[in-house]
Order: sequence, then structure tokens, then C-alpha cells
Amino acid sequence: MSFKSLGLSDALLKAISKKGYTIPSPIQQKAIPKVLERKDVLASAQTGTGKTAGFALPILQILSSSRPLRQRPVRCLVLTPTRELAAQVLQDFKEYGEFTDLRSTVVFGGVGANPQIRTLRQGVDILVATPGRLLDLHSQKALSLSKIEVLVLDEADRMLDMGFLRDIKKILALMPSRRQNLLFSATFSKEIKQLANGFLHHPIMVEATPENTTAEKVDQLVYKTNKGKKTELVIKLISEGDWQQVLIFTRTKHGANRLSERLGKSGISSAAIHGNKSQGARTKALSGFKSGKVRVLVATDIAARGLDIPLLPHVINYELPNIPEDYVHRIGRTGRAGASGQAISIVSVDEDEYVQGIEKLLGEPLQSETIDGFEPTESLKEILDKKAENKAQNQRGRKKDRSKNNPKNSSGFKRRGRR
Repeated sequence: MSFKSLGLSDALLKAISKKGYTIPSPIQQKAIPKVLERKDVLASAQTGTGKTAGFALPILQILSSSRPLRQRPVRCLVLTPTRELAAQVLQDFKEYGEFTDLRSTVVFGGVGANPQIRTLRQGVDILVATPGRLLDLHSQKALSLSKIEVLVLDEADRMLDMGFLRDIKKILALMPSRRQNLLFSATFSKEIKQLANGFLHHPIMVEATPENTTAEKVDQLVYKTNKGKKTELVIKLISEGDWQQVLIFTRTKHGANRLSERLGKSGISSAAIHGNKSQGARTKALSGFKSGKVRVLVATDIAARGLDIPLLPHVINYELPNIPEDYVHRIGRTGRAGASGQAISIVSVDEDEYVQGIEKLLGEPLQSETIDGFEPTESLKEILDKKAENKAQNQRGRKKDRSKNNPKNSSGFKRRGRR
């Protein structure tokens, strides 16, 4: 099957050819014709399967088929959960729409709103947005959603995970009831189906891969070791394997910063990306990683979706997520678009329960190995005892700091200074 057989226009085919694509992926083959028929679509696709083109291409064709209104109000809204995904989706729209007259832009938080407002006032056809900034700009009367013809919820399951349900409902109420709705999600959970039932009209269900499966070409491997040896093992793997592009996931922002600093001190160029970083710092880190200037990107789960890094060879779970589905999203950063990749999880004994949950979700065991010098020796009780002791030390430290800063003595009265 070719892109031309899907009924796409010459302008879009020219852009597709320029990007070097020749054969549509399964999700594109299934979704594009249904979107062109103006059907509501509920689509599930594994990450890295080209789902953005599955809605961007037909939307560009639909909007191109009618003349823009005089003031160019927003006619298509694409909602995404993260800034990185929003920026990537906009880039795809711009590349696919290069030979059309349509205008597109993106709005998200973490950067100044004024440049975004100026762009919106000049008129745009397609708006990609994160929910919070969109509602903020609407409250400032910087944009109107009254002319929306097509709504896309991208990575809808992630938006629910991040607590955006209330914002989504507010946004739905701001748009005309007669519109085309497209919902794309990595999984068809009960919550997603409930959300879909609330605003999709007789949707066509499109599923390119079984739910919660990982890319077939991703080689998954578990290395078991002691908790305190994880960083040393990661450095060994990257250095001895001469890995030049590695995405590492941690569970916390502080953990991401610490690991990035340790890697840097060992001579491995690294950057951290997480919610506490400014948008400028996140953009710079991601750009450096894509260009090869930064060898390792250490991220929290904010980066588990929306990072489009072509041919990423290695993903490391420095710590396993406590939600099995997040493991699928993490390792979905590699093995994309038919390429092979490797996903390694560094696991201590206190994470065995998470391994079991992942294996249950995948329906198969994960291959587990040890490396000489890094064999696990600590028991679960030892780890829990260490955690309890560290917690107690932190509490004692905070109590000591408070007493230093408190000008009162033990009796509760302020001490008198010398006269």
C-alpha cells in the first residue's frame, strides 16, 4: 500500500516524499482513511509507529480543502500532555504541511506567553497545546475555540495519568458540539474508554498493535545488582560498550540530577531533563542529545512520551517505574519505526515486585543476568533498614537545623543578648 492509495493530496505526498517515507505504517493505513471520511476515531498505537502522521496528514488535507476564514481562527486543536510532545507534534505538522497554505503554532507553559499571543493574533489554522497554557490564554481572551472543526487528544492516557481530566472537560465545553474528534492513546484502559464515551460520536476503533505490548525489535534485559552499585554499573556499560546515545530513566528529579552529575564526573557528557528544569534548559538538553553533543540524557517519566529520537539505540531503567505500563512507554523510546534497540533495567532486590508486575503485563518473563563484580548480595531487609536509617537521619538533621534557627531556648523564652 502507498500513501497515494490513501487518497492524500499531491501537496502532502510531496512533503511525505521529502521526508523519505514510502510506505504507510499500519496505524497510518488504518487511521488516515477514516479521518478523511470525517469519522470520529479512537486509536491505540504503540509508540514509534508513526501515529502523529496518522492524524496530521488527514487533518491537513481536510483543512486545505476549504478556504481559510478571513481572520484565520483556530480550526484544529491538538492537546498533548507535555511540552516536548507538543513541540514535536508542531514540527510534524509544519513538515507535512510545508506545501500547503495552512498556518500552525504551539502554546505551552514554562515560557513567556506574549510571543504566543502575538502569533495567535496573526491567525493560525492548527493549534497544538498543553491544557494548562491553553486555558490560561483563553481566560486572557487571547484565543477562541468557537470555530474548532477537529479536536485531537494525543497521548490521552498520559493526560489522565497527569491529572488533566478536569482541564480536558473545561476545554471540551469551550468548543462547538459539532466537530470531528480523534483520540489517540498508547492503551485502551477503562478510563480512556470512559473518556471516549463522553465526547466521541460513534467512533471507529483503530488498533495497530495489541494493548500494552513492547516493540518486537527491542532487546530487553535485566541486570540485578546492589542498590549502591547501580551508578557504577551504568558507567561500566556505557563506557565499555562505547554507547554514544543513551536515554536513562530515574524515578525522581533529584535522582536524575545526581546521576547526570556522576556521569559527567566520569567523563560521560550528560544532561538531565525533568519538571523542575526550565523550558529553555529542557529544550537545550534535548537538542544537545539529538545532535550528539550530549551522550546521555537522564530523564524522569515526563520524557517517557513525546520524545521523537530517530534510531535511539539504548534505553536504561536506572530505577523501574511502579506502574507497569510506564515501563512500556519508557522502552518505547527505542526500537522505533522498525529499527532495533536495547532496553536494560538495573534492578535491586527491592524492585523485584515491579519486575513481576511488568512480566505479568507483558505476558512473558524478562531475561535476567548478573555481571562479574556486580552480583546482588544485599537482602530486602538490609535495603529497608538502610531506608529507615536514612529517613531517621534526615529527620534529625532537619530538627537540628530548626533548633539552630530558632532564637528561643529550651524553655521557650527568647535569650537575652548582652547589654
